Amino acid sequence: MARPPLNPWRDTVRLSEVARGAVQRRLSPDPSQLAAIARTIGVDRLDKLEATVSASPWMDGAEVRGRFEAEVVQTCGVTLEPLEQSVSGDFLLRLLPPGSPNLPANDEEPEIDPEAEDPPEALEDEEIDLAHYVVEHLALEIDPFPRKPGAVFEPPPMEDETSPFAILRRLKQDDAPE
Repeated sequence: MARPPLNPWRDTVRLSEVARGAVQRRLSPDPSQLAAIARTIGVDRLDKLEATVSASPWMDGAEVRGRFEAEVVQTCGVTLEPLEQSVSGDFLLRLLPPGSPNLPANDEEPEIDPEAEDPPEALEDEEIDLAHYVVEHLALEIDPFPRKPGAVFEPPPMEDETSPFAILRRLKQDDAPE
């Protein structure tokens, strides 16, 4: 997956470092980075984001495993009030260097199986941005249509029909003999 144009938070590791042995990181952005991430992923506020990520050697690339926990504030789609939510998730990715012989061929038709593991991704260079993958998976876990518990959409009352046919129907009813 390509990086977003503005990546407000970075924590990188080189593929050569992972090849020497597993790398583990505990990640937590500072308040200004939390605000920038919130803008990037389209939420009102991001009060907390903590993650543990490990990168281990895999084939000629790396396997990245992570777990994150976040406190997100969004606007309820029904009441338009702030809605605080706890979001957490786990992720697993396999990354290969550019030009790796282990990458799937571009001319192969991808087989779509929702139960199967994701195919490996090609890195752009020798650098793995662990924070990018945390933000990417956080964005995937956020509810795109947040609703406060118990909030129910009440449609506005129907107005009188104002279509030309409704007006003709009323005129016809007014002209009907009594």
